[in-house]
Amino acid sequence: MIRFALIGAGFIGTVHAANLAAHPGVDFRLVYDVDRQRAQTLAAAHGAAAATELEELFDPSLIDAVFIASSTDTHAGHLRRAAAVGIAALCEKPIDLDLERARETATFAQECGVPVMVDFNRRFDRDYGELKRLVDSGAIGTVELIQLTSRGPSMPPLSYVAVSGGQMRDQTVHFFDLVRWLSGLDPVEVFATGSALAEPAIADYDDVDTSAVTLRLPGGALVQIDSVRRTGYGYDERIEVMGSEGMVEARRHRTGAVSRYSGTSVVDDGLHSGWFERVQPTYAAALSAFVSALESGETPAPSLEDGLKAQAIAEAAVLSLRSGRMEPVKY
Repeated sequence: MIRFALIGAGFIGTVHAANLAAHPGVDFRLVYDVDRQRAQTLAAAHGAAAATELEELFDPSLIDAVFIASSTDTHAGHLRRAAAVGIAALCEKPIDLDLERARETATFAQECGVPVMVDFNRRFDRDYGELKRLVDSGAIGTVELIQLTSRGPSMPPLSYVAVSGGQMRDQTVHFFDLVRWLSGLDPVEVFATGSALAEPAIADYDDVDTSAVTLRLPGGALVQIDSVRRTGYGYDERIEVMGSEGMVEARRHRTGAVSRYSGTSVVDDGLHSGWFERVQPTYAAALSAFVSALESGETPAPSLEDGLKAQAIAEAAVLSLRSGRMEPVKY
């Protein structure tokens, strides 16, 4: 069994803790959080122990892997500490909000030779996996256009916006990764435009809440991504891939598949109330993929390189938002 420690006992930490405790290949040992009471409560709920000092998590005689789910500004430091002592790491995105620091940290971890996976969990969505299989099989011919939608149900607190890195780095970055994964190609150019419509005050943070991004892939294929922080009708996420010989799509997920007919009206079940309800199963699937990679000795994916490339696209998109021009992606 893989001996795991979890860093971070906030909302996403509680999600990962439940998955760690439920996984048959995991020995869930330790939880650490700067809030000791929160760590103790979470650990007790899942049969683990709460670490009183962070150093306890970086003892390779006790721990094989750490799950880094703490605040974004701590990811790089924790990853470096794990790599330095030969402990594998599953890390929430991003490695660091500063791309250069993220690159330096990734290089260090790669030189240490430890397995590291970046938790781009949407790759493990069942429907997206089927899209990937069909595209890779050649069923739709050569990819020519990809359209992705990421629309959240409500604005996050401005306190979150202030430390998130902005819509491109925080929300749309998941879809930059999906573009690379589905197409097998690295975008070469990006144009982004956006507005502060749901929350005008978000502009004070040099950010937007409603955006449209166009990516150009090698060979000329195009990608369109629309991202919205507030819909008013639920969480809306979908992907369409058009090729030279056909098209595949992963449609909106509704809460059910029942339609109610009355007179001239048809009432269908609506969308999930939040993003988490839509993607919850992907977190357990991502953990399983990481554990399987450790057990088999294979390289985990999404890799550090995947994380850096998605972040490089996000940086180019941020630059385009500010310049109003198509910007090259610098990997």
